[in-house]
Amino acid sequence: MEVAQKDPASADPSDFTSPPLRITALLIEDNPADARLIQYMLIDSGDGIFQLEHVGRLAEGLKRIESPGIDIVLSDLSLPDSHGLETFTRLHAQAPRIPIIVLSGLNDTTVAVNAVHEGAQDFLVKGQVDGPSLTRAIRYAIERKRMSEQLHRYADELRKKNAQLEADFNMAREIQQIFLPNEYPTFPGWATAEESALKFAHRYIPAAAVGGDFFDFFAIDDTTGGVFICDVMGHGMRAALITAIMRGLIEELMSMAGKPGKFLTEINRSLRAILRQTREPFLATAFYAVVDVATGEMQFANAGHPSPFYLNREARSVEPLKNFDSRHGPALGLFERSLYPACKMQVNTGDVLLLFTDGIYEVQNAGEEEFGQERLLEFFRSGRNSPPGELFDALLAEVQKFSGADEFEDDVCLASVEVCKVELDGK
Repeated sequence: MEVAQKDPASADPSDFTSPPLRITALLIEDNPADARLIQYMLIDSGDGIFQLEHVGRLAEGLKRIESPGIDIVLSDLSLPDSHGLETFTRLHAQAPRIPIIVLSGLNDTTVAVNAVHEGAQDFLVKGQVDGPSLTRAIRYAIERKRMSEQLHRYADELRKKNAQLEADFNMAREIQQIFLPNEYPTFPGWATAEESALKFAHRYIPAAAVGGDFFDFFAIDDTTGGVFICDVMGHGMRAALITAIMRGLIEELMSMAGKPGKFLTEINRSLRAILRQTREPFLATAFYAVVDVATGEMQFANAGHPSPFYLNREARSVEPLKNFDSRHGPALGLFERSLYPACKMQVNTGDVLLLFTDGIYEVQNAGEEEFGQERLLEFFRSGRNSPPGELFDALLAEVQKFSGADEFEDDVCLASVEVCKVELDGK
């Protein structure tokens, strides 16, 4: 009996665009009359493309499919050496890439359905099938198996690509963490953290593997410290790349760090020069403040960022910084020639500047009610006597309780500068 040369059990599914010109079917059936009937059906309705090989026992069938040439298996579930679902299970284990149609009697239909659940392409009830339905079932079974193999291959490729993408994101996250401050500067530089005239605190929670929020604390001189916070539109890899650029620009423009307005102006100009060729729109809000404990003066500039809150411990008040000076400029990246006004105010021992990104107050509860800046302000007012770090922890817990979720949908960044000592000159 002629045997096809191509082995579908080992072929790549993408090699097939249509059913083979000749289909070799292996029939495992111990009833000679049923076997002859199936053969006649294929001859009568198969247009000459089917050839049938017949064996009467499962062991013979398992041995035959070890060799190439079989396109599909038709198998009775009740055989002299095997019975029920075990028949299909052993066949499928031997040649998982060959499509299998199970044949059953009326009393075996439940088992046949279970075989389909386990991977059989179809089942046919003996005595209820004719030539056209048999040949159609064979053709469909072969095509479904090919499609299934393709889908499995695509799924495997997708898993590999996702694994690589996850590895890339993890590396990007590690690199981004390097950009964030791992220790705070002290003032003057030789002071311990407990003795420092300026003290800092922060909490940073990226929504994805990498985030678009960025902050930094740095010393300009022994009495002057700067705090920078920004929020890049969106989050994920693209936003993280912008924050990496932002970090590089801060280092490059550090000579201007004592002048907040000029500092933001130059960051904006440089960003526009770097990103003017990109097709996607870009913007980032930012806020930058400089505190000089020798003079008790704070200068700040705002590029479309949510106004920080200013905690005055002596007056026992917490107010938006815009209440002291509302001047500001547009978000970074919008206009090439943007100018950012420098604002000034006096600070006192014990005062705290509280900075944040919108991810903390745009959180919604189950009723789609936003936490909001007013609720955020009231929370800070109620906790004004707490150290900033403890206040941030309590805030995160409060917002999570409000939303009913343990994770944030957007990046969350909280930062603070506490004035612990003013007028260091001569000391």
